[in-house]
This record gives sequence, C-alpha cells and structure tokens, in this order.
Amino acid sequence: MSTASRPFPYKLVATDLDGTLLRSDDTVSVRTRDALAAATAAGAAHIVVTGRSVPWTRHILDDLGYEGLAVCGQGAQVYHAGEHRLLTSVTLDRQLAGLALSKIEAETGPLALAASRDGLDGEVLVGAGYRVQEGPLPYVHFEDPSDLWSAPLNKVYIQHPELDDDELARVARQTVGSLVDVVMAGAGVVELLPLGLSKATGLSLAARRLGLKAADTIAFGDMPNDIPMFGWAAHGVAMANAHDELKAVAHEITASNDHDGIAVVLEQLLSG
Repeated sequence: MSTASRPFPYKLVATDLDGTLLRSDDTVSVRTRDALAAATAAGAAHIVVTGRSVPWTRHILDDLGYEGLAVCGQGAQVYHAGEHRLLTSVTLDRQLAGLALSKIEAETGPLALAASRDGLDGEVLVGAGYRVQEGPLPYVHFEDPSDLWSAPLNKVYIQHPELDDDELARVARQTVGSLVDVVMAGAGVVELLPLGLSKATGLSLAARRLGLKAADTIAFGDMPNDIPMFGWAAHGVAMANAHDELKAVAHEITASNDHDGIAVVLEQLLSG
C-alpha cells in the first residue's frame, strides 16, 4: 500500500460488520485489516457499528485486537472493547413491544419470535419456528411465551412463514411505526427496536465521547438499517452486495464485502 501523500480526510471510519467488514465466512481479510490500521495510523478512529448485541460482537472485536468503542444492538449499546465494559444501553419497553407484536399479528397472522436480552452477557432467546442462521453464535430456545418478557430486552426479532423480509418490515412499520422502530438488518432479520433508536443515535453518542462529529465521518454498510448512519455521516459507502434501499442513498458504491470493498476506498483515500 502506498503511503499517504495528503492528510487522511476523515477522523472517523464507521463500519458495519455483517456483509460489510466481515466476509461471507465471517472473517476480516488481511487487506482490510491493513487498510484500517493505516487509516488509524493516519489519525482516524475506527468504530464498529453493528446490529449485533455485545455478546454476538465481542469475539470478533477480540480477534481483531480492537480496543476502541463499538456501537452494538442497532445503536442500543456503546461498548468499550478494550475494557470489556458497557458504557450505555437502551432497552425496549416490553409492554409496548408486546402491544406492537399483537397489532402486527392481527395483520399478518402468527409470527416466529426471538429476542436479545440486555447486558454484556445477554442471551438471545429463540422461539418455535424462528429460523436461526447457521454459525457459532449462541442462543437459547424458549417455549413459554412469558420467558420472552422476563428480563430487559434490546430488541425483538420477527419472522413470518410466507412474507419476505422487505414485505414483513413494510407491514410492521405501517402498523406499529408509531410505537416502535422497525428495521430490516439482513436475510431473515427484521427487528423491533425502541422508537427513535438507530445506528445513527448510537454512533453519535460514541463519536461525542471521542470529540468527533458527523462531518468527520465516513461510514460503510450494506443493509437498510444502515440508512440512518449514512444520513448522519458526511460520506456513506455502500458495498456492492448492499440492499438497493441503501445503495439509493449512498454517496458511493464500492466492491463487495468478499472483495475488500472497505479497503478499496480507504486505500484510495490514503494514497491521495
């Protein structure tokens, strides 16, 4: 990689994880690691901004040797990776979430449910019929519906046996958008969140702790849940594999997550 011939133009690099920083095999390439290291050496901070809660993110950050702040749970959690400490956490009003679910099901019929509990070690609960992506991420099955509401939650996941993700998110947003926020964060991942919560709110909190602003920020993402982050950042870069809704609001489209799309952009910026 060539050395920088002019100052790196951003003080903050915000990257989504799945479909963005992570390749399809859930690893981060050497090229991308090197590009991020070069950007931080040039004075930029790197913040991971992910829909995953802390327990599903921590092992990736540890593998990267990442010691800074991370925004997890769609903005609900600001996590200090170096100190393994949760700095802020926003929870979903469980009574409101239950009401929202009943209203959605009145429109769609029964949903399959999962939920992410709050905290550094919060479990992900998975109910009957919910399709979990294969991989190493831990979860716990529940059978009694009351178990879903027995402890504070960051989010509730919903799936429908027939509606696709975009249609389910659209119906849910149309039905309960005044009660909770609804985001589509990946294949089979439609989430109910506290109203007003987004990756942008979490990223703005983390950036403020570093003395940085939206104008200092370049952001990378691949899904509709990254739209608020792109709206907040000075420059939004969508991966080639990104959802069309995100591509429509991106300032730039780079290569896919499997072809080092983050590194492609950072290397160009570093070389001037």
